[in-house]
Amino acid sequence: MARVILVLGGARSGKSAEGERLVARHPGPLAYIATAEAGDAEMAARIAAHRARRGPRWRVVEAPIDLAAAIRGAAEAPTLVDCLTLWLSNLMLAGADITAATTALEEALAAHPAPIVLVANEVGLGIVPDNALARRFRDAAGSLNQTLAARADQVLMMVAGYPIEVKRA
Repeated sequence: MARVILVLGGARSGKSAEGERLVARHPGPLAYIATAEAGDAEMAARIAAHRARRGPRWRVVEAPIDLAAAIRGAAEAPTLVDCLTLWLSNLMLAGADITAATTALEEALAAHPAPIVLVANEVGLGIVPDNALARRFRDAAGSLNQTLAARADQVLMMVAGYPIEVKRA
């Protein structure tokens, strides 16, 4: 398996399941870094469904903002980060420095000794958003995806539950 894999796709495209499948191929304990926060009942149900699908091998770390620290804390475990798009949204809502957070993420990825899979939404395939905040988010997500795709050893694009290989270093 490539050391850093970026899995992109639209909503409900199978990104998380593919990321879990890729990481679960490794023996021993696994790390699942979750960036979602249960802000309402529907999101809490989604999080519960994700947790129920995984077995006891997965150690879950919630990291809505400090993703780099969570990756460093995963030590030598094969790791899944789900998802970068929610992490970016959390950063924007917190008024955080996205450039500094992305640099810290890249440094953590470079130092992580085990395979790591990053899941992110491809948000640039739809219409141009009608408000400035949504356009800023779409642009930031596109930039983040490009930065991490350049850093990744492999990039997959999920379509209807099937991975399409975009890059293999």
